[in-house]
Amino acid sequence: MPHVSIEFSTGLEQTFDIQALCERLFVVLSEQDVFDPPTIKIRAKPVEFFRIGTDPQTFVHATLLLMEGRDEVTRTRLNQTIVEVVSQAMPEVGSITVQDLEMTRASYAKQLQ
Repeated sequence: MPHVSIEFSTGLEQTFDIQALCERLFVVLSEQDVFDPPTIKIRAKPVEFFRIGTDPQTFVHATLLLMEGRDEVTRTRLNQTIVEVVSQAMPEVGSITVQDLEMTRASYAKQLQ
């Protein structure tokens, strides 16, 4: 598993193909030796109201949710991979950030069809 939730400044979807970014992230994360591809989930949504401290006033922020137990080296590598994919897809964006968070296996619940 990971879950990647992407927030981006409204308007970027008119200049960049956000679905293509989601597809590319899925492919790149599928190639990592730490994931089973069917467990990967990528989501993206625009943020209408914001203010950031850099120009241009555009941003992409990804939150990488990982099951507990990943070491810092792996988490750092995955975060940097996401930054690189977003940077390649959207080079003019003012701020690109990634934060990883651990999910607790004991309390994580899911249902698949």
